Amino acid sequence: MTAGRPTNLWASDSVRAWSAALEAYDAVVDQQGVKALVELDRWYREELPAAISARDPMHATHAELVRVTEWKMARGVWRARNLGLVRGNDPALVERTSRDALAAIPEPKAPVAELATLAGVGPATASGIVSAAAPNLYPFFDELVAAQVPEFGAVKFSLGEYVRYAAALRERSRRLGPEWTPVMVERALWSHVGGKAGARRTNSV
Repeated sequence: MTAGRPTNLWASDSVRAWSAALEAYDAVVDQQGVKALVELDRWYREELPAAISARDPMHATHAELVRVTEWKMARGVWRARNLGLVRGNDPALVERTSRDALAAIPEPKAPVAELATLAGVGPATASGIVSAAAPNLYPFFDELVAAQVPEFGAVKFSLGEYVRYAAALRERSRRLGPEWTPVMVERALWSHVGGKAGARRTNSV
């Protein structure tokens, strides 16, 4: 950690410290040394939310689900078998399932649970779609982020754990101020520990 930065961001109530961590996110993405990540991350943050929210009713396409899976794996652990399963989903089923999932917003569990019925999609991947659609309510489910929340202990990639995780990040965003969202909290925490750098990750679907 750089001088002046808290070693435990979660324990800090300094908006300045949280903002500094969030502002470093792009640099931390670059530091991962993963060729595809910079472009995938830009697409995930800047293009996907607008594409999903522009549709009526909101839904994700098969191609978008595949790219979210690739983004998640580029930022974490690459799992070729899971990616193959995601690619094997019927495009019409993906659109129908994601439409039903996003229609369940703001229910805390149902949107992620619905998407997790697709092949190769678990709570982490599902949260990537839901988070892009409603960043003010649903953060992406990331292991390095969850590990910084003291009440979690060993991270379990279950629906119940996601609900607890999202609630904790929503509460933190509320404490930081009205301009903060759970997604901003998630990215600040990920950036704070340097993404993958120096961290052993198990990750999940």
